[in-house]
Amino acid sequence: MARAHDLPLDRDGSVRFLPWLIALMVYLAALAIGGGAALHDAVRTWDAGLSGTLTVELPRGANGAAVPQERVDAALKQLGEIPGIAQAAQLDGPAETRLLAPWLGQDVDVSALPLPVLIDVQLKPGLALDPDTLAQRLRIVAPGTTVESHGSWLDRLFRIARLVEFGAASVVVLIGLVAVVSVIFATRTGLAIHAPVVELVHLIGASDAYVARQFQWHAFRLALGGGGIGLVMALVSFGALKWTAEEGLLPGETALLPAFHLPLAGWVAVLALPLIMALVGLVTARRTVLRTLGRMP
Repeated sequence: MARAHDLPLDRDGSVRFLPWLIALMVYLAALAIGGGAALHDAVRTWDAGLSGTLTVELPRGANGAAVPQERVDAALKQLGEIPGIAQAAQLDGPAETRLLAPWLGQDVDVSALPLPVLIDVQLKPGLALDPDTLAQRLRIVAPGTTVESHGSWLDRLFRIARLVEFGAASVVVLIGLVAVVSVIFATRTGLAIHAPVVELVHLIGASDAYVARQFQWHAFRLALGGGGIGLVMALVSFGALKWTAEEGLLPGETALLPAFHLPLAGWVAVLALPLIMALVGLVTARRTVLRTLGRMP
């Protein structure tokens, strides 16, 4: 019976490129999965935060004149009389500063800017109001008032998120196909290089399945090692993205990117990539060897 490692696959220079190619594919797949999952989680967070809310905008007067406080009070009183509204509150200076901080920084004096008055409206759970009807009612006491329901903006955001997620899934599928082709090429090259040894172990009683096991576990080890390298690279990139989103690129700079948060399902998928790629390499190498040897006389 043949011994456990009769084929010198570890000294085969033809597959030295395979771990690095797998590392690059795992890295790209992790970025695609992480980006898609993070965007999906961010959209769900925005939806939860904006669902059931309206924003009422009272524009400034001619030549940028400030909105009279009595007009604001009249609008708030009108909103308080509507049954479907749970709460209505005018945004103060600190709240406006937080809204504008990603674009203008934390040190901007919002009181010096010609901003309209914004009123945050919270609807009662399960109830909905028509923004146009509400705006018409408010214009009686505050001419020029507009109401934003965020619904159309959220719909566009969801469509964009679905397109990005579809693109990320397509990238992962293509990477998987490239991995399969790479393992097939490397395995066939190894079979051609070690053809004399394969014939010898056949003569001493080794089966095709035995030869396939040697190639499959060799491919498994190479893919797992390369996948581990790619995973480390991806984790470093995730850390850099998270730091950039929170701190900005320069000291004292306001972060412009949304917070990078990967949900649990995203972490599971990313961390499982090296093992998945190793299993793909194992199955592909085994089937390639068995099919190739099966065609030989």
